[in-house]
Amino acid sequence: MEDILAGLNEEQRAAVTTTEGYVRVIAGAGSGKTRALTHRYAYLVNELGISTANILCVTFTNKAANEMKKRIRNMIGDCDTGYVCTFHGFCVQVLREDIHVIHYPKNFVILDTEDVDAILRNVYEACGISSRDYTFDMARREIVSAKSRQEHIPYLLELNNTHLKEAYEKEENLKKKIFLGYLYEQKKIFGLDFEDLISIVDYIFAHFEEKRKKWQERIMYVMVDEFQDVSENQYRLADVLSGYHKNLFIVGDPDQTIYTWRGARIDFILEFANLHPGAKTIILNKNYRSTPNILDASNSLIRKNQKRVKKELVAVREAGEDAVYYHAVTTRQEAEWIAAQIKKLLENGSRFQDIAILYRSHFVSRSMEEVFIREKIRYVLYSGIEFYKRKEIKDSLCYLRMIACQDDLAFLRVINEPKRSIGKKRIAFLREYAEANQCSLYQALKDTVHSELFARTGAVSFLMLVEKYRETYREMRVSELLSAVLGESGYEEMLRFSGEQERLDNLAELKQSVFEFEHVSGEENTLEEYLQSVALFTNADKEERKDSVKMMTIHTAKGLEFPYVFVCGLNEGIFPTKHVDTPEKLEEERRLAYVSYTRAEKGLFLSDAEGINFDGSFRYPSRFIFNTEKEYLHYVVELEERLAAQAAGYICANEEKICGRKQSFQTGDIVVHKVFGRGQIVAVKEEISSYVIQFEGMETVRNISMRIPLEKGEPASGLSDVQG
Repeated sequence: MEDILAGLNEEQRAAVTTTEGYVRVIAGAGSGKTRALTHRYAYLVNELGISTANILCVTFTNKAANEMKKRIRNMIGDCDTGYVCTFHGFCVQVLREDIHVIHYPKNFVILDTEDVDAILRNVYEACGISSRDYTFDMARREIVSAKSRQEHIPYLLELNNTHLKEAYEKEENLKKKIFLGYLYEQKKIFGLDFEDLISIVDYIFAHFEEKRKKWQERIMYVMVDEFQDVSENQYRLADVLSGYHKNLFIVGDPDQTIYTWRGARIDFILEFANLHPGAKTIILNKNYRSTPNILDASNSLIRKNQKRVKKELVAVREAGEDAVYYHAVTTRQEAEWIAAQIKKLLENGSRFQDIAILYRSHFVSRSMEEVFIREKIRYVLYSGIEFYKRKEIKDSLCYLRMIACQDDLAFLRVINEPKRSIGKKRIAFLREYAEANQCSLYQALKDTVHSELFARTGAVSFLMLVEKYRETYREMRVSELLSAVLGESGYEEMLRFSGEQERLDNLAELKQSVFEFEHVSGEENTLEEYLQSVALFTNADKEERKDSVKMMTIHTAKGLEFPYVFVCGLNEGIFPTKHVDTPEKLEEERRLAYVSYTRAEKGLFLSDAEGINFDGSFRYPSRFIFNTEKEYLHYVVELEERLAAQAAGYICANEEKICGRKQSFQTGDIVVHKVFGRGQIVAVKEEISSYVIQFEGMETVRNISMRIPLEKGEPASGLSDVQG
């Protein structure tokens, strides 16, 4: 036990050893929450004797889950850690055992966003719908909305597609027709999209008591990481699973809730004790990442939020340099200043890879890139196509899907990659045959391959390839199968012939990822399990360039840390974004700023630049600069008094608008302007955010923006008779 508890601070020990009941751990940035989670898992196994088969440990990305598995295995040995996974990953494991209750096979296909779009294209084409009239985004939102109401469940429960097909063909309402068409195409290949994975498990647990009890009894301990990011259905799943043994351990930081636009509900972690009376709360606030200087700035910023669990991060590291703030006149000047600071860091022994440039939106990076190229500063921009969405990766995985599932989406993707002379005419023939005979496109090709239509095509060789490995793939490792199929299909040769080295490098990276999957998960995993697991990956694997400055959005940087962090584009209308229109959204933007601050270990650099936003408004310094108490920021350039005053006025008026507060002044009030002096407000024009003021000694009135600070004045002669 001493080995497991060694090196833990008092609060971490409490988190590890408090094993029973409902436990909430509020874990500040850099406080060692992953360490607490992994040691708690090892404590349950090694000290309490709990089987790994009875513990569910959920985190939010596959990358984080794999890292957690490695750490746990270092402590408990080479044991199975099958339930250390994401919510979606756990649901896949439930469905592998129990999806038969809704008449689906175990080798169901998990649909990613490209698969969803491919289905929608098929539906649009069949129905003669133009994407200009009804976009894919609109269709996807409607599908998600309908599935959230579980409108798809009755159709999935059907033993065949007869009723669904009839309803789809007869439906005249456009939205409903697309939804039914999507379900029809989806069910033909036994496909499940990401929304289905949790919603169907939720349905099974709600309607099949024996299945729910089986999983409730099996999972004795539920542990959820990043609990501030759980959605309603994820919370319900965790709550149901822990409903029998009543052991639910959650870890998170309300101050880092930045995904409400994706369904995250901060109330679940804030109200955990009310939802579960008697729950214990442990606060991890010792920060092992950042210097006291950085934490002082971070704490002072986040204190301005109201909806939070009050805590102050306490630094373990020694003091360093103050956080720095630089105000530039132009974005080019801002970029040049950042480049100069990077060069200073390099001169003092730092490397490019020690430095991260963070921003609210990708467009902010443009001026940085131009200057970095000119100044020969190596950088990598984290905004490319996600690894598992790249064409060559998707093609390769679809070849594997052909061997495991022979689904129509995979068939359409690879039948002509490389070219086999199977174009639109032959595909149309296969579609008609498949529809008439209620079979897959692959089966249609098998049935008709010897007809004249497929003479002088590569159809026979394609079928021979798939059939060969359909018979033998269960005796092969996935890595061996992938290499063999890419070689024999001619796909790899096609890329070599066209000189596409980057795509070949990506294939090599895919092969490496398969080796890692086999190493982490064990050699017994099947091809079907590999395909289901890889379909869950989102944006974890990025192109990595050695010793380069990393440039990314703050959302991308969540969970990462860097010795030196530059947060640029700190302007009103950019960060916080102009789309903020509620107090809740404003607090989330402030949490996002807090996340950016707390990524830094040794140095934090903040910057903004004057200019004009897309909507024509002036770029004032962000309120988050002013929210960070000045004693904790070193101002490289003092803001002009005029600019600071105008910015304060703009921010004040904006927050009044966001929070729905009344304006500070009303018609008839006496005010004092910094330049014009004393005056009386004769009208308030809220539609243009201005006061109409008659100033003493002026013949005509002036429109004064509500952004400009005014002081309350005393009545004076010459003003009392002014009429509005």
